[in-house]
Amino acid sequence: MTARVSKALWRVRFAHCGARPACGTCMLAFIVVAALLAVPANIARGGTTNPAPQDEKPPAGNNQNGKKLFTSYGCFECHGHQAEGTSVGGPRLGPNPMSFPAFIKYVRQPTGQMPPFTTKVTSDSDLADIYAFLQSLPQPPKADTIPALK
Repeated sequence: MTARVSKALWRVRFAHCGARPACGTCMLAFIVVAALLAVPANIARGGTTNPAPQDEKPPAGNNQNGKKLFTSYGCFECHGHQAEGTSVGGPRLGPNPMSFPAFIKYVRQPTGQMPPFTTKVTSDSDLADIYAFLQSLPQPPKADTIPALK
């Protein structure tokens, strides 16, 4: 343990009550800070130790078919017709969707209220078409270009 970390832990441990080492509040604070300092920074921020490559190219998909699939699977009900997201439903998906591998993983094993779309429900090629549709969506207008917001 470095001297800087030791000093930080000592300050936290005895900040509450002076120098009484038996204080439960100080001991709890000491343990929490020590545990946080022991966790690597990238894991504490929710990252992974091996970041995904950013230059992965998504598979070619048919954006017209993707739009039909987006509608037929009911994705629009939560994410909006243009994948803009809604305040009570799903988040914005387009026009810059997450990476294709992350998209597939989330669709197959979602968190929250979204139902899973397993390979029995939809194929990877259908998801590639939906992803192509999401990529084809235009960027929303900037807030300063909307007259009602000026």
